[in-house]
Amino acid sequence: MAAGLFEGQYVWHPAADDRRLASVCTDIRAGRYLSAHEALKETRSDFGLRAHRSLVLASEAADSDLAERWLAEEQTPESALTWARVAVLRALRAADAKDDRADALERIALTACDRAAVMDRADPTPWVARLSMARLHDLRDPAPEGLLTRPPGPWRLFSHVLRLDPWNREGHHRFLAFFFTRHGGSVNAAWDVAAFLSQRAPASSPLRLLPLVALVESYNPTQLLVDRTWEQPQWRSTALAIYQNWLPEVAGYRFTPVLDLAYLAHALFMAQREFEARAVFTAMGPYACRMPWSAFGEPEEQLSRARRACGLPVPGGG
Repeated sequence: MAAGLFEGQYVWHPAADDRRLASVCTDIRAGRYLSAHEALKETRSDFGLRAHRSLVLASEAADSDLAERWLAEEQTPESALTWARVAVLRALRAADAKDDRADALERIALTACDRAAVMDRADPTPWVARLSMARLHDLRDPAPEGLLTRPPGPWRLFSHVLRLDPWNREGHHRFLAFFFTRHGGSVNAAWDVAAFLSQRAPASSPLRLLPLVALVESYNPTQLLVDRTWEQPQWRSTALAIYQNWLPEVAGYRFTPVLDLAYLAHALFMAQREFEARAVFTAMGPYACRMPWSAFGEPEEQLSRARRACGLPVPGGG
């Protein structure tokens, strides 16, 4: 699906060019869920799209009682999944805010994930949602062979996701996030896991981006010459390989994968490969997301700086 041309302003909405999803978000804000049911039902055989739509819809529904009303009125895999997504989002927000209700909300979220998993046993998405909460109860299974640091983590839960969907994009990202330093992990463990997982994936898979995600996560602006890291042969070749093998696949996607494209564009820009970065920015069209730009400053300013360096227009024409 083409992202369309840049027309002078960034579009920050997470639905990007999934117009069906953008329309459903409007209904959700108005308290209506019928269109959400239809939009999720058509994704039962497309787990990537199901993960994307359910996550965006949960972000719209989390501050209302829509998920609970929907589940009370309709017992379907779609209503159960939406409730699970909403419950997990609330639990994570409460935990991060040190809210007194965090433990109770986590128990509700675990129950919701279990219910959604039972409603559709082939769907990995409820298990992915549960995986995002692994850091709250610090799951520490032994790591498999093949990792230098052998970091313990939620390996059993992750393995269950892989049995249902071996290349589940969100599942891999949720699992990697468990090892980030802000969640109690370490830089070396995150790099080790990212390398291990990406090397397993096909060359044309977006999972090849995982090391670039770990690199941004480890960014420390106080380190000497840290911005030159992406120019090192290891990282430059990683970004160029993804550009060559994955970017051509994007034209066949049902929605523009803005976040993955942003990480690739950023890596190419930092590696001083402006020609290739320009092509990635063009594939993104007007759509934008906070990461990875927010790790380096104000997101819009950082995005505009990179686009400008690639000879592309930015808001305001500056």
